[in-house]
Amino acid sequence: MRSDGYDVVVVGGGAAGLSGALTLARAGRSVLVVDDGRPRNAPAGHVHNYLGREGIPPAELYAIGRAEVAGYGGEVADGRVTGARREHDGFVVTVDGDREVRARRLLLTTGLVDELPDLPGISAQWGRGVLHCPYCHGAEVRDRPIGILGTTPFAVHHALLWRQWSADVVLFRHTSPEPTQAEREQLAARGIPVVEQPVAGLETDGDRLTGVRLADGAVVPREAVVVSPRFTARADVLDALGLRAEEQLRDGVPFGNAVPAGPTGATAVPGVWVAGNVTDPMAQVVVAAGTGLMAAAHINGDLIEEDTRRAVDVHRHATEVHDRAWWEERYRSAPGLWSGRANDVLVTEVADLPPGRALDAGAGEGGDALWLAGRGWRVTALDLSEVALERGARAAAEQGLGDRVEWRQLDLTEETPEPGGYDLVTSSFLHPPADVREKVLRGLADAVAPGGTLLVVNHDPSELANGLPRHARPEDFASAEEVAGLLDPAEWELQVVERRPRGARGHEGDVHEVADAVVRARRLVRSGAAPGRRERR
Repeated sequence: MRSDGYDVVVVGGGAAGLSGALTLARAGRSVLVVDDGRPRNAPAGHVHNYLGREGIPPAELYAIGRAEVAGYGGEVADGRVTGARREHDGFVVTVDGDREVRARRLLLTTGLVDELPDLPGISAQWGRGVLHCPYCHGAEVRDRPIGILGTTPFAVHHALLWRQWSADVVLFRHTSPEPTQAEREQLAARGIPVVEQPVAGLETDGDRLTGVRLADGAVVPREAVVVSPRFTARADVLDALGLRAEEQLRDGVPFGNAVPAGPTGATAVPGVWVAGNVTDPMAQVVVAAGTGLMAAAHINGDLIEEDTRRAVDVHRHATEVHDRAWWEERYRSAPGLWSGRANDVLVTEVADLPPGRALDAGAGEGGDALWLAGRGWRVTALDLSEVALERGARAAAEQGLGDRVEWRQLDLTEETPEPGGYDLVTSSFLHPPADVREKVLRGLADAVAPGGTLLVVNHDPSELANGLPRHARPEDFASAEEVAGLLDPAEWELQVVERRPRGARGHEGDVHEVADAVVRARRLVRSGAAPGRRERR
């Protein structure tokens, strides 16, 4: 399983799942099918009504399907999906209780369980002498003695239906309701006798069904018995996502449950689709395969829309000029962009420094500047946006720190701070454009007094694998090593150069791991050296 995840994880490798996976793989999507090897039709000897594959054994059909999926780059893994949870804009799927794989979308094709009547011999003959669907198995028992085991209000309907395949049909009423006068007339007209006595079990001769044993011990010879299972969707994996199977009714009578979905297979949970018997209990194999194709096509369309949105965002970011006007508008667009708290790295790295003069580059609304001022520093807070600086100044006044912070509007790509004027220069997530990064960082380094500290914190480039933070450009990301490489080792003692993980809280309160590129350096005290200038060779 790929560590970086898949576009789609398909849960279930039957006809619906493999058909969906094939469609997605042919569309160039990365797709993983996880199958636990328990297809609903495993007891059946053959698949019928599947155009081009009539009479094929189920296992052979699925082996062919797996090979076709693999031929287009899809993957099929044996295992059982034991859980799924939403994470960011995708999902994490747990396999066999301990392996995890990520997916942008989920397609659930886990089918259903046929809950059979609790009578001796029923389960042992399921799929051979015990049947339920005339279109699946009727032709195989044509003109043979057939019994209908009545357990639901539809017993008469089933008897009349199976009469199409055989003239020798007997209805064992068992626990089904008493037929109406009109129904008895229909049965009599079609030559279908009704046995009123309850059924005790089935009789077999080895693996062959031979008859139906009644409560008084009498045996009615039959070569096939039709039952009405309860159809129960295999949908437990969706519980954690808030999606559950719902009771299904036919003429007001419950006959099973299924996961509700629209005509394309989309569920009420964004990003989750269903196909096959888990959502349509009556679907035969060929129909299940068709619903898998339908769901996969719409999943691919949904991913295309998401890919396009992301591409538009990247395109807009690449063409935007993040100048003073852009930042002014961004700050005006919301009453507050940031939390107002100091950045964690600043708190950690500066806590042991004696207060002095500090420069906060890219101060925004002043979270870092106010934290420093509250600990005795005299701070100069620089930013492009006057709106941000005004908010910071108001917050400083409210906290009684107005006389400890100077708020200055300054474009660091055009102007540089006072050389050698600060005991601490800090820059948290400033991210100057790549073409001026060296100029801006050298200007900040020059502003550090001998013996002072430079602290630079950026988003680490590894974050690009998780998608771009809003308003960020890939080329603006720089690793700690890249930043440290701009400092002359003859003038600087590198104290911290690292990628530092941290937990970030999302808009919906979820916490996910990100990483910061952290550089902390102390400027050496050297007589006669030009402040912060690196010799060019």
